[in-house]
Amino acid sequence: MVPETATTSAPVSEVLAQAVSGLGGQQRDGQVQMAQEVADAMEQGRHLLVQAGTGTGKSLGYLVPAMLHDKRVVVATATLALQHQLVERDLPRLVEAVKGVPGLDTSYAVLKGRSNYACLHRIRAGVPDDQGTLVDVPTGSMAEKVLELRAWAEEESEQGGSGERDNAPRHTDREWRQVAVNHRECLGASKCPFGAECFAELAREKAQRSHLIVTNHSLLAIDAIEDVPMIPDYDTVVIDEAHELVARVTQAATDELGAGDIERAARRSSRWTADADGDPAGDLEDAAAALAEAIEATPPGRIDQVSTQLADALVLVRDAARACLSAYPRESPGGDSEGDAGRTQAKGMVQEVFVNAERMAAGSDRDVLWLGEARDRFPARLHVAPLQVWGPMRDKLLTDKTVIFTSATLMLGGDFSAVATSLGLKPTEREGSLVAPADDDTALPWKGLDVGSPFDYGQQSILYVARHLPQPGRDGLGQAQLDEICDLVDQLDGRTLGLFSSRRAAETAAEAVRARLPHLTTLAQGDAQLPELAKQFVEDPHTCLFGTLSLWQGLDVPGDTCQLVIIDRIPFPRPDDPLMSARAKAADNAGGNGFMEVSATHAALLMAQGAGRLIRTTTDRGVVAVLDPRLETARYGRFLKASLPPMWSTTDPALVRQALKRLGQAS
Repeated sequence: MVPETATTSAPVSEVLAQAVSGLGGQQRDGQVQMAQEVADAMEQGRHLLVQAGTGTGKSLGYLVPAMLHDKRVVVATATLALQHQLVERDLPRLVEAVKGVPGLDTSYAVLKGRSNYACLHRIRAGVPDDQGTLVDVPTGSMAEKVLELRAWAEEESEQGGSGERDNAPRHTDREWRQVAVNHRECLGASKCPFGAECFAELAREKAQRSHLIVTNHSLLAIDAIEDVPMIPDYDTVVIDEAHELVARVTQAATDELGAGDIERAARRSSRWTADADGDPAGDLEDAAAALAEAIEATPPGRIDQVSTQLADALVLVRDAARACLSAYPRESPGGDSEGDAGRTQAKGMVQEVFVNAERMAAGSDRDVLWLGEARDRFPARLHVAPLQVWGPMRDKLLTDKTVIFTSATLMLGGDFSAVATSLGLKPTEREGSLVAPADDDTALPWKGLDVGSPFDYGQQSILYVARHLPQPGRDGLGQAQLDEICDLVDQLDGRTLGLFSSRRAAETAAEAVRARLPHLTTLAQGDAQLPELAKQFVEDPHTCLFGTLSLWQGLDVPGDTCQLVIIDRIPFPRPDDPLMSARAKAADNAGGNGFMEVSATHAALLMAQGAGRLIRTTTDRGVVAVLDPRLETARYGRFLKASLPPMWSTTDPALVRQALKRLGQAS
């Protein structure tokens, strides 16, 4: 039962107008249309896909109708940056702007996974070592940072702070794990002596009292699809950055297993299972050794046929982990909290080994199994991920809740079909495909809406396809591509964002530009942390920034800072990508076109995001230069171009160089 909250009868258009006025903004037709359609979808219980271009103000377009809705609404984002923007900027300002609307419930809360909050028990009672003994003081090179994190968490607790990782002093993942626990390691509020102060529990309690909950795609997937209750009951979910949802749901449903995980679980268990018959912890260590040998004999990559040795090793691990779990003694009613903590965390590690080994040993045709490559000091690990997510999405989320999907890039190839099918909304004729079959009697009502953009892409931007260049090869950037990059950058005298398909390509391009254009500042991803690189890029117009995936989607640099976006090649997934190749093969086997359904759709999404880095305001001007002639010459090029903003298009190198030169002189 979803709790009803106080609401108002004020029309969404009036409240939106008051909000925009209170924020000092201007009314945008696309934003008004979006808000009305979102409100209608919430009221009617109909799924909605809304493409809202950059500059539309889509956050207000869904936050206002969410506040007006009479039941709790969840907003899920893909990135921490947008989550932070909503909670720290958009929502506080919106609440202030609409405070005069009678009956409007403006309460909101942010909710993250348990491991995103500092754990006061772990901080105050210590971290179990491999024998389960609680160690009060960290040692080694990270001791100073862990002590700093502990002090910060205590200060947060005293001052009523959130204890969220995002607010903590700078740290590494390894350091954070010394002050946090996951859901399997947690004692639970009723057993923990610090349960009343627990940051994660306080966040959940606040969410329980709030009308609007802001969370992330991964937590939404765990709550709705993995059947692990994390979010208070709700009626509607708005999924922002929805173009990333399938990838995030896949990521949340992906498990890993390595021999080291099993060995650590066995060592932690030895103290708690010592009185059991036999040696359960020792048997688990033996199983780890068997799996290590099987992994050693298995080549990296997708595993279509599991070898007898690997299959036997996974069964051995599964059975040994089950036996080890059974050997744990029952909890004593008056047990000490420190003992409970060590026991809970050790048992949680074994439970995770068991669940992952059981899934991998099952060999389900709904999963993809692969072995990653060993890197540096890190041994190879097994991975398992769902072949498709439309089924769980539809069965466990879309059938129970009203879902609003929104993003600047939901129309691929000119319509919503690709995204809708990947979510299970749009049926297909092919039984067994990666998308829902047409004869499925559980087809769901939905609507697609493109509210446009306030930008005039045809006047503000040029899409240049370097048709004269050779087709990209496997060896990275050739001399012709490097010459083209240097010449384009030279015409503009910097102001260039280079989006590359690999780290090696980005570094090669940066070296070439540094050598030929030494008067410019050329930065490559990896030279410093991304926020520092972005800051330098913005401050100095005679700068180029070259990088890979995180720049394709996560950089917002309006103005003269970025007037040229270079894309080195169409970003198809690597042919040896285990999951993508398995999905393409499944689509082919189902009678479809795996290349178009998987590879081309993946590339279209990334290209649309990459091209979207150029125009961020109504006064921006610039060029998107694609150095891959296949965008113009290949049959699939039309689908990819239809996924991009409607820029004026050309293949004329001389014309583009003149345009860049004029831009450089005008800036």
